[in-house]
Amino acid sequence: MPFQMSRDEIRAVYRQGEDAVVALIEMLIQRLNKLDKLEEEVASLKAQVSKNSHNSSKPPSSDMFRPAPKSLREPSNRPSGGQPGHRGHHLQRVKNPDQIVKHPLSGRCSCGLALSQGRLKEPDCHQVFDVPTIKLKVTEHQAETRECACGLCHTAEFPAGAEALVQYGERISALTVYLSQYQLLPQKRIAEMMADWFGAPLSQGTINNMVGRAHARLELTEEAIKAAIRAEPVMNNDETGMRVGGQLQWEHSSSTPRHTYYFCHARRGTVALRESGLLEGYKGRSVHDGWRSYFEFDILHALCNAHHLRELVFVKEELGQRWAGTMISLLCQIKGTVDRARKANRSSLAAATRERYLHRYHRILGAGYRANPLGNEIRAPGARGRLKQPPTRNLLDRLRDHFAETLAFMSDFQVPFDNNLEERDLRMTKVKQKVSGGFRSTAGVQAFCRIRGYISTVRKQGLNVMEHLVACFHPDGPAVLIPGMA
Repeated sequence: MPFQMSRDEIRAVYRQGEDAVVALIEMLIQRLNKLDKLEEEVASLKAQVSKNSHNSSKPPSSDMFRPAPKSLREPSNRPSGGQPGHRGHHLQRVKNPDQIVKHPLSGRCSCGLALSQGRLKEPDCHQVFDVPTIKLKVTEHQAETRECACGLCHTAEFPAGAEALVQYGERISALTVYLSQYQLLPQKRIAEMMADWFGAPLSQGTINNMVGRAHARLELTEEAIKAAIRAEPVMNNDETGMRVGGQLQWEHSSSTPRHTYYFCHARRGTVALRESGLLEGYKGRSVHDGWRSYFEFDILHALCNAHHLRELVFVKEELGQRWAGTMISLLCQIKGTVDRARKANRSSLAAATRERYLHRYHRILGAGYRANPLGNEIRAPGARGRLKQPPTRNLLDRLRDHFAETLAFMSDFQVPFDNNLEERDLRMTKVKQKVSGGFRSTAGVQAFCRIRGYISTVRKQGLNVMEHLVACFHPDGPAVLIPGMA
């Protein structure tokens, strides 16, 4: 109910003495603190309702029927579609087709002569590309058996890959792993597909066995990928939650433009990052979203500006603060300048240019702090620690305290503007979770991480995924399955 006191009631309390006044003020402080807390909750709820993938780190799938997000990219005068210099992809005629079907002429010419009697010329040719009828190829291995004159029988050894009476070969095993770990099909649909295509309905145990063999085969290749990532001057890092055995775990990812490594752990923070073995003692720079655990490592850092732009968009559009729009324009302008300088084969912006941008950057932050002054918060009795700040103040503090990491991309062109490379590498994990609801076991998620990292690395290097999955099942293949990484 509303709290009201008349002036006479206030004077009456005053006349009761010091203790009565202190009790009244303490009650007012409690009411004010409660009011502040309620106002914070209302602001937080309003912010949650207003957030989407355009102005926060929420995924696009959570946008529902909210207004379509506006792109941060400036419109250009170029027409839509492929641009000049774009390498198109279309069917090309082949010189030696697998089959030739001839279509003879029949009938007569308008002059009355039979067309079959005319002089034969070069035919007009059209080519149709299609998939042949698919069927399993069964190879029987016959081990020669001979009986010696002494009565002993001797049988030749079967080759690797043909040890059992009947078994699936390397190509169907690779295809199963491809569908399961790359295309993310559930096991039931893989079994249906194999039955429809090949008349070979695989059991869940067979599918798991094939995935397990690929996982074991790729152990040394994974170590080579980790070593290659650590040898690079810049590494992208990120993490995302996933369900394993009904429990929350974290998939950590480290990548470069040519390599990807995934690692699953029950923890999100420093313990998991140390166990991954990539950041400890790393000599390069880690690009990430500012999660505090990354700063536990004594290495160079760079922050993802795509995250900053989304947060700034929220401050601009939902809170109406002009400084945020100015900061968005500045960051995008610096990025444009860097892109043009990179095309001119430069490795960083000139010192004077960097200094000019840095001066504008700090001036905009000053405007941001003036628009978001600290309130006169009163610490509740018994409360400890730092007083909670609004999200906008946290953003300002991050941009101020980590300005060098935020703007690292303009002093070293090896550093990307954002962490989109890593976010793309992690995206399929969320698709896997939506398709299958998560992983049933730790073994399943470990196999997924190793095989997906291998497939991602193969793709980044322009190699054929299917051929390299087949290599996982070659009995006599090299220890490391990606060329140049042994």
